[in-house]
Amino acid sequence: QVQLVESGGGSVQAGESLRLSCTASGRAFASYCMAWFRQAPGKEHEFVSAITWNGGDTYYSDPVKGRFTCSRDNLKNTVYLQMNNLQPEDTARYYCASKTGNVRPWIADYDYRGQGTQVTVSS
Repeated sequence: QVQLVESGGGSVQAGESLRLSCTASGRAFASYCMAWFRQAPGKEHEFVSAITWNGGDTYYSDPVKGRFTCSRDNLKNTVYLQMNNLQPEDTARYYCASKTGNVRPWIADYDYRGQGTQVTVSS
């Protein structure tokens, strides 16, 4: 069993930055690929970013490419999402998720997910 706990959300102005963290309990964190999804009110979960088990490859959705950076520290069982130049359309609840095997852009394919952390960006 893996438990994921996100932190680092908050309310910011457009153009500011936040860094989200997701810490995993349980063993074998280094064997999981990790992903970030977000969900705005009334919308489906949207893929944001993902990182392979060793951090060798990262993936980003088009809306966040060039502004967000995903990284991981396997010694700390933590994955990060650095979000720069935040915009009002980034407002959502952000979730991390984990799975074995290859990265997938659909949250339903992930074995575990956290409770999420809220990010609110005002103009």
